[in-house]
Amino acid sequence: MKRHGQLMAQIADAENLRLAFWKASKGKRGKADCRAFQAQWEEHLAALRAELLAGEVAVGDYHYFTVQDPKKRLICAAAFRERVLHHALMNVCEPVLERAAVRDSYACRKGKGRLLAVERAQSYTRTHCWFLKLDIRKYFDSIHQPTLRALLGQKFKDPLLLGVFDRIIGSYQTAPGRGLPIGNLTSQHFANYYLAPLDRFVTETLQRGAYVRYMDDFVVWGDSGRELRAVCERVREFLARELKLDLNDKTIINRTTFGMDFLGYRLFPGTVRLARRSKVRFTRKFRRYEAALMRGEWSELVLQQRMQALLAFVMPAHSGAFRRHVLQRFGVVAKRLEPCESGRQLEQRCELLPVGVSQQQQPDEQQQQHRVPRRPAPSSTRAWERALADPATILSPAASALEQIADNRPPGASREAENSGRLSNLTFSSTNNNTNQ
Repeated sequence: MKRHGQLMAQIADAENLRLAFWKASKGKRGKADCRAFQAQWEEHLAALRAELLAGEVAVGDYHYFTVQDPKKRLICAAAFRERVLHHALMNVCEPVLERAAVRDSYACRKGKGRLLAVERAQSYTRTHCWFLKLDIRKYFDSIHQPTLRALLGQKFKDPLLLGVFDRIIGSYQTAPGRGLPIGNLTSQHFANYYLAPLDRFVTETLQRGAYVRYMDDFVVWGDSGRELRAVCERVREFLARELKLDLNDKTIINRTTFGMDFLGYRLFPGTVRLARRSKVRFTRKFRRYEAALMRGEWSELVLQQRMQALLAFVMPAHSGAFRRHVLQRFGVVAKRLEPCESGRQLEQRCELLPVGVSQQQQPDEQQQQHRVPRRPAPSSTRAWERALADPATILSPAASALEQIADNRPPGASREAENSGRLSNLTFSSTNNNTNQ
């Protein structure tokens, strides 16, 4: 296995540090810590460069808070200066970690992501009868730090860089030698890389081609429940022996036709729906967002931005009926913006609108108009005639020729002539019938 060295000079390069500062400040320029750093950004970047080259970087300045989405998590938000450090490290080290990933690992990788993982999982759901869904118990809090350091040592050999990695890993612990801080950019990449040996074990040793992993959620597909139970035991043994991890009690082996919860969706062979937990979260956030607007805490622009992010999660699934139900039941703001007239009334007004006259014309003006008569529904091959009235007065010469071809009339023959001919034939037929009687 090739080890990469001499990377600290690239990380401490002035251009790389400026790029890291730009990435860390995206969407954060209104924050106080970002403005303070930006006021003297050249001095701050020069000091960070000197610390990197000396291998003495200060880390561990975290702001702790708890979120409940969907379960309780402790978030460690690093100071802005440390976020610049994390981006500078990953600008150079991410391509090295990328080479260790397999094709069907989708977290923290460019060109991958949650939606592609769901799409890939559904493709396997359509081609296999059984699935095995696995999850690791308290993954970020259970990562074995000595094992992570050993895995990073297999990819990097620069002592200064490994020293910075040791400082970042050791800045947070849930137990002696355990845990990574949730919220750091480096933690996401380290956690994803930590399970790279598992990916190789499943795809190469066990030779399971139908396999998808998104961080610590991974699924294996097969043709029988018996073979998947054997795979589950092998994976459990490998995690405990090599990575010092345990599976939780959410292990599921079932048929794909019954549906599978994965990344907030419920996957079936023919469709993708929202999982029950995702519906509950969507409804709660929808009501909370609208309540914030009604209380005056948010503007309509802020509400639109939050709703756009909320809808982006549910739109890939077949959730139209669910969204309409939530909107009709809890959509106070949306109901206020509904039109006073129903859609049917608007359609009736459009049907009575004269052809070729602007809508601003007053109804009391005396002017002869060509109104659209009611006609039977035409076939799909003549859909272009649906909005036409009298062809002799409305159609252009080219359109009249097309209509004649569609009706199989000879060139120069008008619809009035055809109708008069039909009327003459009808009169002649009725006269013959009376004579015969």
